[in-house]
Amino acid sequence: MTIRVVVADDEELLRTGFRLVIDSWDDLAVVGEAGDGRQAVQVIGRTRPDVVLMDIRMPGMDGIEATRQIVASGSVARVLMLTTFDEDDHVLAALRAGASGFLLKEMESAELVAAIRATVRGDTLLAPGLTSRLLKRFLRTAPDGRTTPPALTRLSAREIEVLTLIGQALSNAEIARRLSLSEATVKRHVAAVLRKLELRDRVQAVVAAYDHGLVRPRGS
Repeated sequence: MTIRVVVADDEELLRTGFRLVIDSWDDLAVVGEAGDGRQAVQVIGRTRPDVVLMDIRMPGMDGIEATRQIVASGSVARVLMLTTFDEDDHVLAALRAGASGFLLKEMESAELVAAIRATVRGDTLLAPGLTSRLLKRFLRTAPDGRTTPPALTRLSAREIEVLTLIGQALSNAEIARRLSLSEATVKRHVAAVLRKLELRDRVQAVVAAYDHGLVRPRGS
């Protein structure tokens, strides 16, 4: 199966570089490009890609609003936001808009290819070097968690445990060891959490864990 990719960035040279890297692999293909968010929404609607590389900052409609519209349209495309080290606030907004992962523009070609493939597998991600700093900032704004949010009443006690551990950035294998479950059982619980809370993917589950106070800042 060929993974279909759209590249949205206002820098033509960067788009060309991404295309050269992506098209050099037999299982990847760039099916469209866009120079701003509005064009990205149109191209994605026409080409129906599997993955979108979306710059956060673009003229006119930015990548965050474009991501919000893509998610609202019901598109199955997973959006990987392209970011730099100084855009934490934008990254948080993109998380809430429905982004499935984040990549630093300074990444190596191999990291780009691996990230695209991982996203299609459902292994959503945050870029190395961005994760810990971003989560610390997000945690400082997390609710106090003193009462059970209404949304969590849809989950079983075990599913709440799993969501909490997802919020701590544990993998399925790590959750399985922590809860003495099989990985297959953990995968079923993760799928149930996503379905019941109407979340697109694991990144959105991380956000939900913070929003509902399941993960707390250290020392709080």
